[in-house]
Amino acid sequence: MLLNAIVGTYECKVDAKGRLLLPAPLKKQLAASLQDGFVLKRSVFQPCLELYPMAEWNAMMIKINKLNRFVKKNNDFIRRFTAGVKVVEIDALGRLLVPKDLTSFAHIDKDIVLSSAVNIVEVWDKEMYEKSLDNSEVDFADLAEDVMGSINDDNGIS
Repeated sequence: MLLNAIVGTYECKVDAKGRLLLPAPLKKQLAASLQDGFVLKRSVFQPCLELYPMAEWNAMMIKINKLNRFVKKNNDFIRRFTAGVKVVEIDALGRLLVPKDLTSFAHIDKDIVLSSAVNIVEVWDKEMYEKSLDNSEVDFADLAEDVMGSINDDNGIS
């Protein structure tokens, strides 16, 4: 079950206890998921965290559970993919507690960026986020063509 796409990039701060206050527009988009909770985990490809609404996490776990665990690569992948996974809740004030080990992994200090990634939210240290966008090794036009260039919707819009 996929939720509607999450939209937006938001800057906020983490307090000394590792709590961040979700910006109101993001909290509103996540309202349907507040009761079920969330999973917070390390990103596979970037030094950031990923916040999954529980429905999205469960959908991902259904896919992962289909992997044959008697194949070593699959077992290694599952272990690494789920390393540091935490179930988290957003409290009545709209705050989310980021556990210390995940804060350390993502180099989160004080200023952070919450960036929508279709059906999840990436949680970045602000400086690391800016560096990832400014990466001169990645030509975004080439990347867009490689990833999206062969997709042609029925409506003719690319």
